[in-house]
Amino acid sequence: MITYPNAKINLGLNITEKRPDGYHNLETVFYPIPLQDALEVKPLDGENEYLLKIAGTQITGEPEDNLVIKAYRLLKQDYPHLPSIDIHMFKHIPTGAGLGGGSSDAAFMLKLLNEKFSLHISVSQLEEYAARLGADCAFFIQNKPVFASGIGNIFEPIELSLKGYYLVLVKPDIFVSTKEAYALVKPQKPQLSLKDIIHKPIEEWKNTMVNDFEKSVFHKFPEIAAIKDKLYDMEAIYASMSGSGASVFGLFKEQVKYVDEVFYGCFCRQRILE
Repeated sequence: MITYPNAKINLGLNITEKRPDGYHNLETVFYPIPLQDALEVKPLDGENEYLLKIAGTQITGEPEDNLVIKAYRLLKQDYPHLPSIDIHMFKHIPTGAGLGGGSSDAAFMLKLLNEKFSLHISVSQLEEYAARLGADCAFFIQNKPVFASGIGNIFEPIELSLKGYYLVLVKPDIFVSTKEAYALVKPQKPQLSLKDIIHKPIEEWKNTMVNDFEKSVFHKFPEIAAIKDKLYDMEAIYASMSGSGASVFGLFKEQVKYVDEVFYGCFCRQRILE
């Protein structure tokens, strides 16, 4: 059985306060986009608990640290009859990009195991499992636009459709540390709620919707800021860094020509939103 975990973008991101536990509360809107990995699972004969084969984008680290393995082991604790599995994953969503690729893989792994092995786990239960794997993992269970608060783990469904708009996504060959992204952020509640901004015409987002991480990230990596400026030069209606970076996206009314040439050397994709 094969499934296709998709990425997400952040529409706005406000760091509202620092918590006593050292984490930060935030507000953002998660929106799913049609940029996908591929994930296949088959029963495995033999003594191994699992086999994991990854193609496409290189991923560093040990297999047991991969979120798809953590998702499998999490379910196996409560469903010990789960068999050993052979996992094939093709990574297309770039890592360290603020697109939630790893979280999506984990959430889709939960859904895939639930369906393939008839575990009969409810949607709400799947969300609870996903939340144990990462703050934004649970978003990918229902995979619909949400207003996210807390540490990015409290979701409120919102009515929002960007259907028909073209998304240009650019990821330079830069790694942004989340710790560094927080370095120059001064938590404060925004003057205008993101809940209100998101329902205004997209043409107004440029002047009202912000990503608080951009200040610190653009200061250290001006080339990322230059990508955002270039997207506006190309007549994007709205452009922003996603999450803590390093990817930047632009929303356009029409298909954009020569995107690969303009952003040569970067991971660059254009998709029409559904």
